[in-house]
Amino acid sequence: MRLRSICTSLILGICTLASSAQMGSTHMKVAVGTQMSPVQAQDELLNLFEHEFMGVAKEMPADKYGFAPTAATFAPSQGAKYDGVRNFAQEISHVTEANYFFASKILGEKPPVDMKSIDSMTTKDQLVKAAADSFAYAHKALASITPANAYTAIDGVDGLHTRSVIASFISAHGFDHYGQMVEYLRMNGMVPPGSK
Repeated sequence: MRLRSICTSLILGICTLASSAQMGSTHMKVAVGTQMSPVQAQDELLNLFEHEFMGVAKEMPADKYGFAPTAATFAPSQGAKYDGVRNFAQEISHVTEANYFFASKILGEKPPVDMKSIDSMTTKDQLVKAAADSFAYAHKALASITPANAYTAIDGVDGLHTRSVIASFISAHGFDHYGQMVEYLRMNGMVPPGSK
């Protein structure tokens, strides 16, 4: 039984390494037990989310940016309810706006862009650039987190939160929408970059 556990662990480890290499891993190379700053830890998570999200945003063809599933996509017996779901472009604009919103909370300033202008974007080129810019702003916000201010309560989202919690929420919230975008790719016969 012990040999089986060792073999299983080795196989899983090899698969993880292969997956990271395939994804173009953005993980930092640090030794176990290394003390990381709040910035390093949060930026690691944001890098992973950015890599996955931008990969899917770039993978979807421009002519499919208006795609959203409808009840007609499914068998009538499934009773699917899809009225009002975001299309692919709206998923990107929503995450872009959220990145700016959460990052501005960390920095204690107004977002540096007009959020309504992001809402009006519909083309792939516009949205991919806007998303990339929002990630750059989020990295700037995370760079402002220090051991001294990481766990100080600030005006967050619907109440007081710490910078560290808001930083984590950028990726947690974004991965929800990334999951939807992955399904949109698959519904259009494409394999998401992270699964290739």
